[in-house]
Amino acid sequence: MASLQDQLLKAGIIDKAKNQKVKKEKHKQQRQVPKGQVQQDEAKLLAAKARAEKQEKDRLINQQNQEEAERKAIQAQIRQLVETSRLKREGAEQPYQFAHNKKIKKIYVTDEQQRRLVAGQLAIVTLNEQYELVPLKVAAKIAQRDEGCVVVLNQAPADQPAEDDPYADYQIPDDLMW
Repeated sequence: MASLQDQLLKAGIIDKAKNQKVKKEKHKQQRQVPKGQVQQDEAKLLAAKARAEKQEKDRLINQQNQEEAERKAIQAQIRQLVETSRLKREGAEQPYQFAHNKKIKKIYVTDEQQRRLVAGQLAIVTLNEQYELVPLKVAAKIAQRDEGCVVVLNQAPADQPAEDDPYADYQIPDDLMW
């Protein structure tokens, strides 16, 4: 099969001297770089680049999946903590109001539960957009996992004695000298 240059030469579009000049230049270029080496190197570079991009993309996807799995595990732990240790509020008639997300919310508690909430012995946590009462220790465990779940956690006053203190009735006078 005749080359394009031969066909153009036969048609009279180019002359013989110009044809020879183009052939020599083409031949020089081929001698300088071995045939196929440039194409092979480019193909290797493109393949390596594509492989690196795919690995990076896969790494990001794996990282996102792992983070999502960790969030789900934390939510499951919080759910389990709340469900196993929440206090029952059946028969509660005393309203307890608190602020959550810049809104005033209200739950009904018993008198004892309200006293313990104010004293900082109970906390209010949110689970599935519902509010539950849990003991202070459970609220601390939940706060370690996700602080946003603990809605109300009052601090116990420092000057009040503990509930089980046998000397609670015997206060130390201010003017006592040792």
